[in-house]
Amino acid sequence: MKIKNILGSMVCLALLASCGDEMDYHEYTDYDSKYVFTNFDNTAGFITNIYGFLKDGFAPYSKGMLASACDEAEYSWKNGSVQNFTNGSWSALNAMDDWSNNYFAIRQANYFLAHMDECDFSDYKFNKDYDAQMLRFNRYQYEARFLRAYFYFTAVEKFGDVPFTTEVLTEDEANALPRTPAKEVLDFVVKECDAIADKLPVDYSKLGDDAAANETGRVGKLAVLALKARTLLYEASPLFNTNNDKELYHQAALASKAVIDACLANGVQLGKYSDLWGANNWQAKELIFAIRMGAMNAFEYYNYPRGLENGNGGNCPTQTLVDAYEIQKTGKLWNEEGSGYNAANPYAGRDPRFAMTIAVNGEKKWPSYNGDALETYYGGKNGEPIVGATPTGYYLKKYCDGSVNISSVNSTNSPHAWIMFRLGEFYLNYAEATFKYLGSADATTVELPMSARQAVNVIRNRQDVKMPELAEGLTNDEFWKKYENERMVELAFEGHRFYDVRRWKEGSKLATITEMKITKNEDGTFTYTRNVVNRGWDDKMYFFPISKSELLKHTNPDFKQNPGW
Repeated sequence: MKIKNILGSMVCLALLASCGDEMDYHEYTDYDSKYVFTNFDNTAGFITNIYGFLKDGFAPYSKGMLASACDEAEYSWKNGSVQNFTNGSWSALNAMDDWSNNYFAIRQANYFLAHMDECDFSDYKFNKDYDAQMLRFNRYQYEARFLRAYFYFTAVEKFGDVPFTTEVLTEDEANALPRTPAKEVLDFVVKECDAIADKLPVDYSKLGDDAAANETGRVGKLAVLALKARTLLYEASPLFNTNNDKELYHQAALASKAVIDACLANGVQLGKYSDLWGANNWQAKELIFAIRMGAMNAFEYYNYPRGLENGNGGNCPTQTLVDAYEIQKTGKLWNEEGSGYNAANPYAGRDPRFAMTIAVNGEKKWPSYNGDALETYYGGKNGEPIVGATPTGYYLKKYCDGSVNISSVNSTNSPHAWIMFRLGEFYLNYAEATFKYLGSADATTVELPMSARQAVNVIRNRQDVKMPELAEGLTNDEFWKKYENERMVELAFEGHRFYDVRRWKEGSKLATITEMKITKNEDGTFTYTRNVVNRGWDDKMYFFPISKSELLKHTNPDFKQNPGW
C-alpha cells in the first residue's frame, strides 16, 4: 500500500515517509475528539499524522542538505537557500527553520494523550479484529509520547531553551509560555524514554495477532533507547553542560551501552557500510529507525554531476571532508609523515568509505549508466565554468542510488530511506561519553567494559571498511582528534556534523572550508590545488535565531531572542 497524504486541521502533510508500506491511514480534512476516538481507522490516521511531521534530511533547504551548511559540503548554486547559513544572510528575518513543525507535532501528541480516555470502540466490539485493533490502539499512547519527546529534542537542538507544555493549550495560552531551560526539556525527554521503553516492541514482525504486526514504520524499543542515549550525550556536551558535570557523560555512556547491548541481543548489528545506502537501506542490519520516502529520483536530480542530463551538482563534498579519510594501509591522514599519500594520485588507497561517499575526477560509471569518466577539472564536461558545476572538485555519492537514471528518455527511480538512528552512531556516542567520563581512551570499568578506543575500532573494523585499529597509548589530544575525524567520516551527510561542531562548541571549525581546484595539463596529468574559502561564523550561531514573526506572537515578557541575533 502506498502512503497518501493525511490532511489535519492544522497542516497539510506531504508524503508520510516515516511509515512503511503496511501502515494503515485514511484521509480526512478535519476532526474533533468524537470523530477521532470512535473509529479505529480515524484514530490510526491521527497517530500516523504525527509521524508525518518527522523530517528527512535529503533536501530540507530547497535542494540543499545540512551538510552544505557546515564543512562537509558546498552547495553548487550560489542562490540556494542553504547558502544563507554561510553567506551572512542568516538572521531573525531569515531564520532557516520551521519552528512551527515541532510544535504542530507536539500539539497533536498532547491532544491525543489528553483525549485518548474518551475512546469508545463499543460499536466494533464484536468485529473479528477487535482484539487485534485494541492491542495496536493501546500502544498509540507510547508512540505519541516518543514522538513528542523527539520533537522536543529537535527543538532544543536548534534553539536551546524552548516553550514547553504537555497540555493542549489555546493559541493565546501557547503564546504566553516562557522559554523553559534546555536542561529541563532534555531531562523530560530522558524520563519519557525511561517510562515508555518497555511498552513498545523491539520487532513488530513478532507481534502475532496484533493489528500492527509487520508494520515497518513504527517506533519501537530500540528507537526509544536511541533517543535517550543521543539526548544524554547532547546534555553532557559543552554547549549544554556549562559546569562540565562528568556524571552527565557517565549517564550518556551507560545509555549508549544499553543501545548497543539491546541491538546485539536482538539481531541488530554492524554490517557492510555500503548496505546503508541504496534502495534497500531500510533493511540494513544496523538500522534502528528510518524515515521511508518511497520510490523517487529527486535526490539524484539534485546531486548527480552537472554535464549529465538533468544533473544539478548540488551538495558537493569539500576537500575538508576528503582530507578526513585516512590512507587505508597506514591509518594516517594525508598530511601525516609516512602516510603514503601520493599528491599525483590523491585518491588512491583511501579509507573504503571514501569511495562509497564521494565521486572524484576520473571516476567511471558514476552514476552507473554514465559511460564517460567524470571530468571535474576546470574546463571538463562536469567541471567549472559550467554553471552549477562542483566548486570543490567532487560530487556526492552517499544516499544517491547510482542505479537511478535521470535522463529524459530512460528515467527510473528507487526507494529511499533517511536514517534517523543506526547502531554505528552509538558505538561512537559510547566512545565519546566514555572517554570524557573516564578521562582516557583506554580506561574501562566494570559497568563500562569497552574502552573508548575499542568502541571506535569496532566501527573501523566494519566488514567492508577494515581500517587499521587505533593504537593503545594515545594521548587525550591525539585520541580526541582521531575520534572527531572518525565521526566525520562515518556519519558524513547524515545530518550530525552541523550539530556536533556546535555541541562541542568548536564553531570556529566552520569559519573556513577547503576546495580542490583541478587543472588538466597538456600531457594529460592533473594538478591539484587547494583553495581555502572563508565562511561567516559567529558564536551566536551555536543556536538558531527565533524568527521575527514568531517573536511577535509571544506575549510573555521573558520570551526573548537567542543572544546575538
